[in-house]
Amino acid sequence: MTLTTIDPTSALVVIDLQQGIVSAHSDPAVTDVVKQAAHLTAEFRRHSLPVVLVNVTGRAPGRTEAGRSGGGAALPPGWADLIGELDVQPTDHLITKRRRSAFHDTGLDTLLRDLGVTQIVLAGISTSAGVESTARSGADYGYHVVLATDAMIDPDADSHRHSIERVFPKLGETATTAEVIDMVEATR
Repeated sequence: MTLTTIDPTSALVVIDLQQGIVSAHSDPAVTDVVKQAAHLTAEFRRHSLPVVLVNVTGRAPGRTEAGRSGGGAALPPGWADLIGELDVQPTDHLITKRRRSAFHDTGLDTLLRDLGVTQIVLAGISTSAGVESTARSGADYGYHVVLATDAMIDPDADSHRHSIERVFPKLGETATTAEVIDMVEATR
């Protein structure tokens, strides 16, 4: 479903745009995704809407790490630092996750409810993992979910396409960055 409205208290949630993940991404389109996500953060801030920047610092401990590359190895210095293009501001809300969904064991739901947020706009890496998991959780928590499809990317083009075409229409509304910003402008 395409974007129909922006709620009065909508929040932007940017997933895993951090040094270690962005620098490891081989698709040159990641540059455009970063640009779109940075544009969204600037516009949400300009309209005094909450911006939540999420990074990941590892995996859940225990059996879920068995057999995965990287296992429990320490991350290199700076790996989890948010990319400079996001221009982190004191008004931003920072969330660190250890699982795919930004909602799982992070306090994100409490933060959003305390801010009166009813709608989340999602952007980030990876479309089929962190973004999709957060979208699923957000829908389960009852948020209106909007997915800025040109502000997300996945290492696997087929998985990206599947999430956008098959999964996201069941979880919320989809739009381009320009459409989200135009809607924000129209409702402010």
